[in-house]
Order: sequence, then C-alpha cells, then structure tokens
Amino acid sequence: MNNTISEGLLYRLSEFVAAQIGLHFPEQRLSDLERGIRSSLQEFGFKDTESCIKWLLSYPLTKNQIEILASHLTVGETYFFRDNKSFEILADHILPELIQRCKSAEKSLRIWSAGCATGEEPYSIAVLLKKLIYDPGDWNITILATDINPRFLQKASEGIYSEWSFRDTPRWVKEGYFRKTKQGRFEISPSIKKLVKFSYLNLIDDTYPSLTNNTNAMDVIFCRNVLMYFDQERQRKVIQNLYRCLADGGQLIVSPSETSHVLFSEFRMVNLNGVIFYKKEREKARTSEDLTHKDIPYHLASENATYFLQPPIEYIAGQKSDVPPPQAPGEAPPLETGMQTTELQLTPYEEALKLYKQGCYEEATDKIRFLLSNNKIGYKAVALLARVYANRGKLSEALEWCEKAIVEDKMNPTCHYLLATIQQEKGHIEEAVKSLRRALYLDQKFVLAHFALGHLTRQQGNFKEAKKHFENALSLLTAYRQEDVLPESDGITAGRLIEIIQTIMQGENVNERKVG
Repeated sequence: MNNTISEGLLYRLSEFVAAQIGLHFPEQRLSDLERGIRSSLQEFGFKDTESCIKWLLSYPLTKNQIEILASHLTVGETYFFRDNKSFEILADHILPELIQRCKSAEKSLRIWSAGCATGEEPYSIAVLLKKLIYDPGDWNITILATDINPRFLQKASEGIYSEWSFRDTPRWVKEGYFRKTKQGRFEISPSIKKLVKFSYLNLIDDTYPSLTNNTNAMDVIFCRNVLMYFDQERQRKVIQNLYRCLADGGQLIVSPSETSHVLFSEFRMVNLNGVIFYKKEREKARTSEDLTHKDIPYHLASENATYFLQPPIEYIAGQKSDVPPPQAPGEAPPLETGMQTTELQLTPYEEALKLYKQGCYEEATDKIRFLLSNNKIGYKAVALLARVYANRGKLSEALEWCEKAIVEDKMNPTCHYLLATIQQEKGHIEEAVKSLRRALYLDQKFVLAHFALGHLTRQQGNFKEAKKHFENALSLLTAYRQEDVLPESDGITAGRLIEIIQTIMQGENVNERKVG
C-alpha cells in the first residue's frame, strides 16, 4: 500500500464507494481500492492519488463519474470457458437434463449471467447451447447478461476480442465460432451473438426478480466472482433475490471461493465431480398469516387498484397515476374518518398480492384461483394470476389468463400492455408490437407502452420509430420529479429511467457515426 495515503482516508473512501455503488472493500482489500483509484487518475484529471480521493469525497458525483469509478473498481479480467470444470458439468449434466425436460414443454430456456463483465461467460454459454441444440431457432432461448459497468457492456455487445480472451480455452471454440478481423482480433459469430442480450443491472440497488428487467423464471443463473464485492448483509440480500429469480429446480452457479452453507441455506447443495452448485427445490408452502395491511404499498392496497405485467426488456418506464403516493418508510397509510387506528386485516386479494411480491407464486396462484372460483374479484385478480404464471415461466397459462382479462375490460390499455409483455416473453415480437399499439391507441400518454414499443421497434431495426417512442417517453417523464418512483415500475425512478433512455439513444448515435 502506498504509505502516502492514510488508512483513515481509505476507510472513508471505502464507505463512500459502498454507499455510491454498493461495492465493499474491507480492510484486507484496501490496497485493491487504492489501486483502482490510481488507475482512474487520468480520467478524473489528477496526478496524485490522495488529491483524487479527497476530491471524490468532497463533491457529489455525476452518473458518468460514478460509471468511471465503477469501471476501475470492478475486475473485468475473464476469458472464454473460464473454470473449465464448471462448464464441463454444465455441458454434460445441467444443460442436457434441462433441454430434455423442456422438449416436452414450450421449448423455452432461460439463463442469466449476472456480472458478465466483457461478455466471455454468456457467449461461452451460448456456444454450448449451439452445440447441444441442433436448431436453436426452434426454441425460445433467453441468455441475459448484466453488469454494473457500462464500459464492459459496450465491449461485450461489440463481441470482438483479443488473443488474451482465449487463454486456457478449448481450441475448437475460437476456430468454430469466431472470425479473425483485419486488425488481428476475433469477432464472434452472428449466430452466437444474437442469442445474448446485454443490459445494465445493479445487483444491490435494482429490483429482481422482475419482468421489468427479464430476471424472472430463470433455469440457470451464473453469478461467479461477484459476491466477493459485497459485505455479508448485501450478499444475503443478493442471494435471496437470486433464489426467487430461479424457477423450481433452477440452479445457481457461483465461484468455488464463494460457496457457503450459511449463505445458501435455502438451496440444496449439489456436488458433481468436485463442482459445487446450488439447486432451488420446489417452493416451500408459506402462508399470509403474519401479513398486515401496512406491508402493502398504499397505492396497491386500494380495493380498486389494478396490477399488471411489466415487459421483459432491459429497462422499463412508468405511467402517471392519480393514486396517492406511497407513505414514508414506516409510516402507516392515512385512515378514513371514523376508523380506529388499529392494524387492518388484509383482504384475500391483498394476501395474494403480498404472496406474489414475496415470490410465493404457488401459494399466490392457489389463493387467486380460490377467489375466482367464488366470483369475488374480476379483472385485477385475473391480471395478477397472469403475472404470477409469467413469473413462474408458465407462459401458455399466462397468455390464457391475460386474454380473459381483456374479455373483462377490452378498453383498458393495461390489458393490451399485459398481453404484449407475455407475447414478447414467448418470442412473438410482431404480435407484441400490435398489442402495444392498441394500448397507445387507448391511451396516448401511456409511458410504459411508448418505452416498450421503442425497445421492440429498435430490436426490429426500425430505429426511426424507436427514437420517436423514446422521445415521447422522455417528454412524458418531464411531469415527474427526478426522485419520483414510477408507478408499476418495480421501484425505478423517473430520473433513472431518463438516464436509461438517454444511454440507449446515445448508443444508437455512436453506432450511426461508426456506420457513417
């Protein structure tokens, strides 16, 4: 460690980084923290480390400065088929069993590389699937790759690598799935590249599982060499969320140094030839006995509230609502005159909603079906059931109940938005676009629909129309304060969504300049 930097200053910086980015640098890793700051000096415009640290601690950082800091404090050092033993188990056991099981269902396969760095891991997974599935085009395959570092994601999306990314990699990988460029680098095959979708996700701050960022109903999650960046409290939170992101029988793969009986106690540990991974068994039955009215966000506890599905895309917008804003943490919702200020009993629908939000999908399904069998609740229960089935990966059932919701209320734009979400999840992009256009016909100020349609038309290569919808969403978002949490957006603020849209549009401008 550089003796000119006091430990006290580094401790302060460590606390600052944890608060700003969620990265944890305990005493034994302070040297890594200092090394990362030293590598950022040129970008921040400083010549010595101490001055740079004091500046960081003295001024609020912009989004761009936070991204610069994250890019130097997270390690993007990886290569294709890193830890060959894990990929051998994936190729010989996990994927073949999963593929065989899915053949008799909807031929849907969902894998998430959480903390994908520069993309070598998710592309390695895609290569394996290409080898194991004769015609991936017959399948609805999702390989989601997320990271906190935008620079890593940009490099990953380009899919061009140096010789260094192939160290300890089987020779057939480079020979069969890459082409050599004029600059002597290696570009991944388009057939592999199109299987992977890259997007930004902060495992500490963002909400998951969620249809808003496509993190629901995963069959396999890779989260290797990521947990080491978090303190134990944050590790527990991340692991709990990853557990809920998995479908029943889904499997979580971490690095050998991150295994723990305590942290992964909800999983069943599996050891195959010395490779340890964690399996999610069937959800344990849980009840809503201890649930109270104060656990439900105020705008969802309303008897007339509607709750609808979010699109499974990289990012999500929100829609302006007339419902009262949520109360401050720990503050009870306002009570009507004459009501006693005692804890209120949840209605059966609120219990089902709470179970859903806890990830107790099977119990939520049973309770909603009971309500429907007694004809007690109409559209909102039907819509919630469609969302529950989608989160469980049961897309045919989700589609069936969504169509029933439309029968209940044909003129409700959220019904068609819900349908578009499920259609997109099933890979029916054209149908999803049509449903989103119906939603906008019914409500031209539907921010979520504008954003989702911008995403889908962009995916179809219609960049002009995508730009129009993104600009419409940005215009509608000016009605919100930056810190406002957007209704139905799983916690995304207006300011965060504006940043997301601007980042997407800036990326398109960069690509246009490259083409030009």
